[in-house]
Amino acid sequence: MTDGLFQFKGRAFVFEDDVDTDAIYPAPYLNLTDEKEIASHCMEEAFPGFASLVRQGDILIAGNNFGCGSAREHAPLALKGCGISCIIAKSFSRLFYRNATNIGLPAITADIVSFAREGDEVSVDCLTGSITLVSSGKIVFGAPLPEFMLEILRFGGLTGYLEDRLKAEGRL
Repeated sequence: MTDGLFQFKGRAFVFEDDVDTDAIYPAPYLNLTDEKEIASHCMEEAFPGFASLVRQGDILIAGNNFGCGSAREHAPLALKGCGISCIIAKSFSRLFYRNATNIGLPAITADIVSFAREGDEVSVDCLTGSITLVSSGKIVFGAPLPEFMLEILRFGGLTGYLEDRLKAEGRL
């Protein structure tokens, strides 16, 4: 459930360190282009049935180095496509972090993986970096998203942002 453009509330799916893009989206499906098909293969080896368990608005929580491995854009597309509203990780692969922003999926850097539990209700405010584990009331502050990333996310990703810029300049 989205409480605002940059505020999210959903159930937690928790992963440990070093979840690579092959685990998020397996290589045999890289030729797919349909978003629903892409989403259906999300985490299928690392967490069988993940795509069918995720509800719109759920939140993925992970440890260090989330999204390491290849730079495939399919990984954040699959997560977003199956309903993940935002990702919180202790750290991200640089390429995954930018790919997530570019496709309109917020990624917050915060260390909550050690106390978050699968199924916890989580509330996230991307503007302040505030993350609340609703059941325990525990509040953690991660890194708020920089303004330029918020601007990209406002348009649903880099494509929408660039289209808006080009229209504003009369070039589209």
